[in-house]
Amino acid sequence: MARNIIYMAVPMTVAQLINILYNVVDRMYLGRLPGHLAMTGLGLCLPIISILMGFANLCGMGGAPLCSICRGRGEQEEAEHIMGNSFTLLLLFGTALTVLCLAFRRPILYLFGASDVTFPYANDYLTIYILGTLFVMIGLGMNPFINAQGFSRMGMVTVAVGAVVNIVLDPIFIFGLNMGVRGAALAPVLSQACSALWVLKFLTGKRAILKLRLSALKLRIDRVKRILSLGASGFAMSMTNSLAQVLCNATLEAYSGDLYVGVMTVVNSVREVITMPVQGITNGCQPVLGYNYGAGLYRRVRQGIRFTTVLTVSYSVAIWVVVMLLPEPLIRIFNNEPDLIAAGIPAFHIYFATFFCMAFQFIGQSVFVGLGRSKSAIFFSLLRKAFIVAPLTLILPAVGLGAGGVFLAEPISNVLGGLACILTMYVTVYRPMGHMPDQTAE
Repeated sequence: MARNIIYMAVPMTVAQLINILYNVVDRMYLGRLPGHLAMTGLGLCLPIISILMGFANLCGMGGAPLCSICRGRGEQEEAEHIMGNSFTLLLLFGTALTVLCLAFRRPILYLFGASDVTFPYANDYLTIYILGTLFVMIGLGMNPFINAQGFSRMGMVTVAVGAVVNIVLDPIFIFGLNMGVRGAALAPVLSQACSALWVLKFLTGKRAILKLRLSALKLRIDRVKRILSLGASGFAMSMTNSLAQVLCNATLEAYSGDLYVGVMTVVNSVREVITMPVQGITNGCQPVLGYNYGAGLYRRVRQGIRFTTVLTVSYSVAIWVVVMLLPEPLIRIFNNEPDLIAAGIPAFHIYFATFFCMAFQFIGQSVFVGLGRSKSAIFFSLLRKAFIVAPLTLILPAVGLGAGGVFLAEPISNVLGGLACILTMYVTVYRPMGHMPDQTAE
């Protein structure tokens, strides 16, 4: 069981790390431009990018676990129809989001914390990035279906293709062609187009076990409900992350100005990088847990949960120590301004104070999603960000903590939300499954 999870998790972890390079590399290059306004402008776009990814996860992370469960039951045709319906939903959502974001980008950016100084940078980036929304939907939303078939290495290559293109094009567009922020947006759009084409080529090719067929694209209401119900967990997580980022940016702009919005951009950049291995491990366990759950091998499911927990918590504690000891070198990766570094070091210590507890949220969440327990997955997606972080982001600065209160909301939510999620998973899933006999021989 552990070997199967590692087989899936290692390529998916590498893929997650490569995937984050799309935006992190942009921030690293923009941080080298004079001042911090270009990077701050990009930071204002991150909640919108998270929303786009949320819709991709709604279909991809909703349909892929269902495919794994169907494969475990031997229902191959139904698995293909779930994948086809997910693809159709991605196209519909991608088209609608492109139109809406282009039409309302100005009021959205100001609502999300832009000032008259940072708006031009944010607008230049977002306008170009939005034009690649369909590529984001297909590349990010359909790649889980490659992983669900056991081709985790191919899923890694899908992401790597786009990331390499992005890394090569970024400096050419930003500095070589002097495009600045617009170049930082055009590079990921083109790279995501390459990833999308790679995914479609594989899923329609000979190697795929489940193939993307025209006959499976017609939507059926019961399948759509199952996909959206299970995908609502990842969607809620992305949406609540966006809500938290919006509130953080707007509150920091109100209390401390553009400098602290830049600090939060750096904090979020580091957080995305160091949480990617956790997401890779927990996402890697989902197809394995779902397949064995569908086959009725409950003892193996429990083994998988134990192994994932030990591996994830061990990594989280180790990286937490690194971040707490070395905040300044991590900040300098993105920006060398003395003012930003001086403000960023104490912000890092506050924000990452209980980072290791975030692993509990990811573990519990991945088990709920992998076993198809959509209601629990949705609830805990909302709990940490929407019901804990969002209110605290507004309350703590108002009671005298200022900008520090914005950064303090995260560690409080890690403890409360993380413990609530993993303890509920233990009581409602792990323990009861110990009394359930395997339905088939191993």
